[in-house]
Amino acid sequence: MQGMSERQYAAHVGLSRGAIQKAKTAERLVLYPDGSINAAASDARRAETTDPSKTRKSPAPKLKPVPEAAVAAVGDTLREQGLTAPAVGGGTTFLQAKTANEVLKAQERRIRLQKLKGELVDRARAETLMFRLARDERDAWVNWPARSSALMAAELGVEPAAMQKALEKHVRAHLDELAEVRPDFR
Repeated sequence: MQGMSERQYAAHVGLSRGAIQKAKTAERLVLYPDGSINAAASDARRAETTDPSKTRKSPAPKLKPVPEAAVAAVGDTLREQGLTAPAVGGGTTFLQAKTANEVLKAQERRIRLQKLKGELVDRARAETLMFRLARDERDAWVNWPARSSALMAAELGVEPAAMQKALEKHVRAHLDELAEVRPDFR
């Protein structure tokens, strides 16, 4: 026997014996007259005829650069938990990124649980409710001078129309002042 057996060649190239038999049938291997495999010539022929995209031993995947914002977010999360954060521009280790990911997942679960328990409310719903309550309060104040001016005018002995005008003027001025205040809770 001059060359390698199917088993020996399979071990040599790191493939299964079945894959070697298929390559032999497809005439992708160089054989000696006795049927054994010429390893050097077969390696060269396999390299020429094999599509690199269909091999298991593909080149190492190209790593995409991680955006600095993502690294900063990992650092912030680690610092919030009292862990050491990576130096700026120093990159993040896999362990640090994994730890930050686990911390973020735990935080998300805690928030979801707080929502289920009713401890947290939907912001849009709360803002809508507050807007409706504020509008109802404003409408009540706008209508108040018309309802109470006659009673106040009778108690003070003044003309009801003048009392209503004065009250409306002061209520409107006060509501205008309140409208200018815009607290931002975001």
